[in-house]
Amino acid sequence: MSAAEQPLIKRMAVIGVGLIGGSLARVLREKGAVGEVVGIGRGEANLRRGVELGVLDRYSLDAKEGVQGADLVFIATPVCSIPGVVAEIAPFLAPGAIVTDGGSVKEYVVEACEQLMPEGTFFVGGHPIAGTEHSGVEASFATLYQGKRCIVTPTPRTDPAALAKVVEVWKLAGSTVPLMDPVQHDRVVGAISHLPHMVAYSLVNAVDGYDRFGGELLSFTAGGFRDFTRIASSDPVMWRDIALTNRDAILETMDFFAGYLAKLRSMVEAGDAAALESFFLNSKQKRDAIL
Repeated sequence: MSAAEQPLIKRMAVIGVGLIGGSLARVLREKGAVGEVVGIGRGEANLRRGVELGVLDRYSLDAKEGVQGADLVFIATPVCSIPGVVAEIAPFLAPGAIVTDGGSVKEYVVEACEQLMPEGTFFVGGHPIAGTEHSGVEASFATLYQGKRCIVTPTPRTDPAALAKVVEVWKLAGSTVPLMDPVQHDRVVGAISHLPHMVAYSLVNAVDGYDRFGGELLSFTAGGFRDFTRIASSDPVMWRDIALTNRDAILETMDFFAGYLAKLRSMVEAGDAAALESFFLNSKQKRDAIL
């Protein structure tokens, strides 16, 4: 392969080879954008399966060893762990290496990780807004990011060339790539992603705990309930970390939501047919408009 034919990424290290990390590796392989993919994690069976599936070329259980020589490191681990991972690998990064992540909280991650990067290496925060309730490399697929958004969150410290490369990676994966300040990002996803998960988890627990008539209410649930609460099957560890690291934004949106629920409750209590229909119609119109 001539210099002109070199892939965008000669060696990519993926720390956390599950749905998010595995899917990025798959699509970059399909696009011919990566020369070698090294998987890093604690579960050897999952990593071995990644090699068998052709998602990985090889793997390492030692992050310090696995990142050596990589020009791009993608961290797809629970949010609370990301700064610790960066601290562990930082002394072993190659000159010019770019580290990026897939965490859905950015202010906490970016602020911590930028300070950990050695001179001549670069951190660029990212958040692909895509996923399913499934996990592990078996759940990964190359079209996960097609037609989705990946928000990239540069700061005044972000290297322009590193930023451009991370943006190009996500565009190759099929995503549109808006740039957003980390604080603004956390408020936006707090409303459109984190709040719905909090509601779904709460609804499942509430229905399960409602025992006025005895019996297992969840055994009677049908399509509507299951569709609405699908995201409550998401990884509890990941969502624990999100709730801890984006606490202020989540509390703000939960309080705002509680106001609307209280408003709806008052309409139901008053038997106000016109207000109820207007409330439901407004929601339907807004929902239909995003489809």
